[in-house]
Amino acid sequence: MRTERVSGNGQADRREPKVVVGAAIIADGRVLACARSAPPEVAGRWEFPGGKVEPGESETAALIRECAEELAVRVEIGDRVGRDVRMAHGRSVLKVYAARLLHGDQPKALEHSELRWLTAAELDSVTWLPADAPIVAALRPLLATP
Repeated sequence: MRTERVSGNGQADRREPKVVVGAAIIADGRVLACARSAPPEVAGRWEFPGGKVEPGESETAALIRECAEELAVRVEIGDRVGRDVRMAHGRSVLKVYAARLLHGDQPKALEHSELRWLTAAELDSVTWLPADAPIVAALRPLLATP
């Protein structure tokens, strides 16, 4: 997927969309959901933790870094969950990976207003951000009781 933008001189500027990664952290048949604290237009909506992949950084390295920054946890990254989700009018794409906590780490809400562990039956109990919502259906089979 490519996007085009017309520059000031009228020429099309082709570039790949920015990649945003998310972690579906799964433990004991539940997934971690995080409530956004900012910006105001999305505060209180739920997401999978993660963020932008920096230039020269792999998707998995970005996700490990983001989980450490946002939740103070170490994670092992697993397989992709669901499909690529286009965001920001095609300028970004969200890729979510399954992950598991390492070394008994427990997530802390450093950048979120609330954290919740959700079972498959509880996935619809929160209001997901539009980009994260398509991943929820793909998660259900992964949340079977261990």
